[in-house]
Amino acid sequence: MEPASFSSLLHDDAPPPPATKQARQRVAVLLPMPFPGPFDYAAPADMPLQPGDIVVVPLGRRQETGVVWESSPSLPADFAPPPQRSVDANRLRPVAELLDLPPLSAELRHFIDWVAAYTLSPPGMVLAMTLRLHMRGVPVPSMGWLLADPLPATLRITPARQKILDRLKDGIARTTTDLASAAGVGPGVIKGLADAKALQSVKLGPERIFAAPDPHHNPPVLEGEQQTATAALRQTVRDGGFSVTLLEGVTGSGKTEIYLEAIAACLEQGKQALVLLPEIALSAQWMQRFVRRFGAEPAVWHSEIGQRARRLTWHSTANGSATVVVGARSALFLPFANLGLIIVDEEHESLFKQEEGVIYNARDMAVVRARLSGFPMALVSATPSLETLTNAEAGRYRHLILPSRHGGASLPDTQILDMREHPPPRGLFLSPVLTEELTATFVRQEQAMLFLNRRGYAPLTLCRTCGHRMECPHCTAWLVEHRAKKLLSCHYCDHTEPMPAACPTCGSDDSLTAIGPGIERITEEARQLFPDARILVMASDTLGGPAATAEAVAKISRREVDLIIGTQVVAKGWHFPHLTLVGIVDADLGLGGADLRAGERTIQLLHQVAGRAGRASTPGRVLLQSYTPMHPVMQALVSGDFDAFMAQEAEQRRPGFWPPYGRLAALIISADDAKEADATAAALARVAPYGEGIQVLGPVPAPIAVLRNRHRRRLLLRTVRTIAVQPILRRWLGMVKPGRTVRIDVDIDPISFL
Repeated sequence: MEPASFSSLLHDDAPPPPATKQARQRVAVLLPMPFPGPFDYAAPADMPLQPGDIVVVPLGRRQETGVVWESSPSLPADFAPPPQRSVDANRLRPVAELLDLPPLSAELRHFIDWVAAYTLSPPGMVLAMTLRLHMRGVPVPSMGWLLADPLPATLRITPARQKILDRLKDGIARTTTDLASAAGVGPGVIKGLADAKALQSVKLGPERIFAAPDPHHNPPVLEGEQQTATAALRQTVRDGGFSVTLLEGVTGSGKTEIYLEAIAACLEQGKQALVLLPEIALSAQWMQRFVRRFGAEPAVWHSEIGQRARRLTWHSTANGSATVVVGARSALFLPFANLGLIIVDEEHESLFKQEEGVIYNARDMAVVRARLSGFPMALVSATPSLETLTNAEAGRYRHLILPSRHGGASLPDTQILDMREHPPPRGLFLSPVLTEELTATFVRQEQAMLFLNRRGYAPLTLCRTCGHRMECPHCTAWLVEHRAKKLLSCHYCDHTEPMPAACPTCGSDDSLTAIGPGIERITEEARQLFPDARILVMASDTLGGPAATAEAVAKISRREVDLIIGTQVVAKGWHFPHLTLVGIVDADLGLGGADLRAGERTIQLLHQVAGRAGRASTPGRVLLQSYTPMHPVMQALVSGDFDAFMAQEAEQRRPGFWPPYGRLAALIISADDAKEADATAAALARVAPYGEGIQVLGPVPAPIAVLRNRHRRRLLLRTVRTIAVQPILRRWLGMVKPGRTVRIDVDIDPISFL
């Protein structure tokens, strides 16, 4: 299937190859690029190819890696991309090479096609999440070192050289890097030994770096509700077949330990398991629990691991040697050899939604991958999303509930501090009531946490003389002050600039003032109030990665920290047994604006933060600083009745067929020029679809109307639940030809409305 517009890429205007007596096999090859479909090639007679084979093919004047593809027979007709023009077999260019790699399974290929059709993305861009260019080929065997036999009689032994010799006495060959690291010496020592003929080089085979987790290593002792839920989830895995289980439990109820038992059941069947976490920082403490249970580490997959580790993990999932993988959303597209279980932890988290490139929700696509391959999966949360709860209530998902904490711990007592009655001193942000509770906590030698979901020192900087506000030159967003770095930063495009000494508009010296608190400002206030307290800041821009996060968690566990101050990083999954007080600095943050899910998101986040308190024998307390104490979110947090709040939220959405009772799709039009963006948005509005159960809202400027110098407009398609939006969008977009610099992004099931 060859798109006519890409003919020059495939044929390079070369004359057709000479005809052969034997008919050549025609194969479609999907490339990890934004083409609308696969290209046709000819398989050489000595290279019989099957769907899923990973090959190298010519594209224009270069060589590219792709996958032999076939059409997905079970895709709905309205979802399928338009057919491409076929080309004469004699003009096909031959496949250049068949790579020695495991072929992509039929289930994975079908999944890629399904995601592409659902998100209206080029299938090659979905394939790119599985087959990155750096995955090409088998890892090249490394060179390693063994001791020479015998050692040279004239060899001069130094303490550093002796360390190397001791390490190699076990007869196991090691690379220069591994050997130098293990012995604590520089690579020059190894080179010196090699030059002295004390070492001999050997070729190492392909690496197998993942030890096999043992499902029988250290099973937990679970009782009551935990034991019942564990037995049910284990049986679901043993039974096999597609199913979705919602594991809902209050914070500290042992949900992780329970789903680790489901992983054990999966391993007992000789299958692989995948755990998706919304935040890579979570992997630090999670890994400790996993190793304690299984005696070995799982494979890890996220953006922070290096190129070599990514390559090894990719190959290990494909050959089956990595039996458990824990990772961020992109791990869903790894080429597992025998995947038998997916766990989505903190399933309500919006971080599972990828907002750029292929726009997809990893939670929802995980359900699709399990369904297409016919194995069970579990969604885990203390505060499930309304979509997931609705599926459970309708009987589509099995629902396991853990209403109490594990080990007899009690849920924290939650109180609201009405900031109108207990205001902080002028220029400060912590209520005197909260500071008194913090003091009492430190006296008892217990730990406390302050939470504010806002990075930096202050969200806005303005001039007291002329009123000028410091804003990003590339986005319609205020610049956030980061006082420690003496910078102003845009949190949308990462633009930074030095903090000016004078107002750039009126020139007044020392007139710029910070408005509102960020986490740095709260830390500054806390240091003034509690000069003897040992304070640790946990935010995405202060934690340098998983290793730094693990060290921070270790310090908290060793009670080397009195006060933790953090953003949303501290809200998810941590177990700090000595933490008894949580203070939420601005509980109202996130409730403003027109976000459909503002209330749901806020109660989920604050409930998770509150759940860090009192997870051991000492009871916990949570204090919410709020100027709107009667808001339904605040009242639900105090009462602890999450179910009642979600039921109320459902009743508000049902009449207008808002999700989960209807479907949404957003069109985001962006252009270098505002007039071009407006013209394209207006053209789309003129031919917008209509009919019973269909409504189009907009066009309007996006809340972030300019992002990275591109002007943005939005339209929103809303339909009742029984109407699929994809065929409507295909027809609608086909009626408008955007300008040269205009891009139209499609967001199915939008989470963000920025």
